[in-house]
Amino acid sequence: MNVPIAYLVVVLIWSTTPLGIVWSSETVNPTLAVLARMVIAVILGWLIIKLSKIDFPINKIALKLYCYSGLGIFGGMTFCYMAAAYVSSGMMSLIFGLAPVLAGLLAQKILNEPKFGFIRQMAILTSFIGLGFVCSDSISLNGESTLGIIYILIAVFFFSLSSVLVKSVDIEIHAISTTVGALLISLPLFTLVWLLMDGTLPIDTWGERSIWAIIYLGVFGSLIGFIAYYFILQKLNSSTVALITMMTPVIALSLGVYFNGETISINLMIGALFVIIGLMLYNWGEKLLIKRTKRVLV
Repeated sequence: MNVPIAYLVVVLIWSTTPLGIVWSSETVNPTLAVLARMVIAVILGWLIIKLSKIDFPINKIALKLYCYSGLGIFGGMTFCYMAAAYVSSGMMSLIFGLAPVLAGLLAQKILNEPKFGFIRQMAILTSFIGLGFVCSDSISLNGESTLGIIYILIAVFFFSLSSVLVKSVDIEIHAISTTVGALLISLPLFTLVWLLMDGTLPIDTWGERSIWAIIYLGVFGSLIGFIAYYFILQKLNSSTVALITMMTPVIALSLGVYFNGETISINLMIGALFVIIGLMLYNWGEKLLIKRTKRVLV
């Protein structure tokens, strides 16, 4: 797989996923929409493994990796779909952009990584000021959006926790095997949630746009997107991968406005600016300061 192409694939898929989630949940119950998406991905992924004769290890360490990865898929996607009824696709993507920051905080507790320096602390403060603008704007427009924001924040927590736990597993597995293993682990949980919260199949009420959105998310969002993501994680440094979290909110906001008639208020624009600046400081602030200090000393 070509690295630049894989990188572009991740950016495009992550940018379009929030809108796909909103569309897929328009006429299909969110719990069923996410379950159908995962079923499609599992079937296609398993076929790829069998036809390509890719190794799919089933041992203690591999199962741990699948469980940790599945935690992010199940927790992140379940609450994303629950939030789709209350917040716009652009806002979902923007709040999800905070995942690297939360992952860094969790890594300090779980992986005993060094505490943040002054610049990263300021980056977190800047990002959360932006989140405050986004939340205040949403709540003033629609009181129910509060629930949607809570759901998205829970989704970000699960996704971030999963990414940190995955780092603690020392094993090399093909990206497709990692993806399919995580999907297989999470599939029974998605089924259980659907049975408990809905359990119906009202096919006659499903709209064409929702059906196509589910198919798109199953093929691209849950399978190709994750395969490409795990691939570039192995090939690129973390700073380059982190760029994705800054590009996708901007693209997602634009797509939401153009294709779904979503509005971008002044507060939302200000909030997005603060979040993106905070992410830039978080990823590159300390490195730029070190480089500048070295130049001054020289």
